[in-house]
Amino acid sequence: MYHLAGEYECKIDAKGRIKIPAGLLKQLGALSLNFTINRGFENHLMMYQEQVWTEKTKEIDQLLNIYLEEDRKVLRYFYRGATKVEADGSGRILVPKNLIDYAGLEKQIVLSAYQNQIEIWAKNRYEEMIAEEPENFSAIAQKAFSRGLNKNND
Repeated sequence: MYHLAGEYECKIDAKGRIKIPAGLLKQLGALSLNFTINRGFENHLMMYQEQVWTEKTKEIDQLLNIYLEEDRKVLRYFYRGATKVEADGSGRILVPKNLIDYAGLEKQIVLSAYQNQIEIWAKNRYEEMIAEEPENFSAIAQKAFSRGLNKNND
């Protein structure tokens, strides 16, 4: 697995195309430029490289049971809007209009890359989200990290 990192301010054109920044392309290296874009949890979009999307969907499909109503709702929401896209020869991807509308994407956007995924934010929403950094971040991080350590020790 690879780990992406960085925040990239860029633009989305009138046709809904985003040029993947050179720094991000370099991190993706020889990986396929086929992606799946879907809705994020906070009115932004998530973009996964093809192999990562396959792994995510396997994980979700194993965790959730289609015979349970609550699980079906989660599955529907997670997959709603999921669209496969491929970068063109210029390194641009075409974001579907329904996803642009969901995330409120306008001309200025931010791509936030971490782990093996890329978030796509309207610049103003990204700045609002970043400004909400909690004062007790250290305590939140400690709780999250210890939860992760406990999961790995099971």
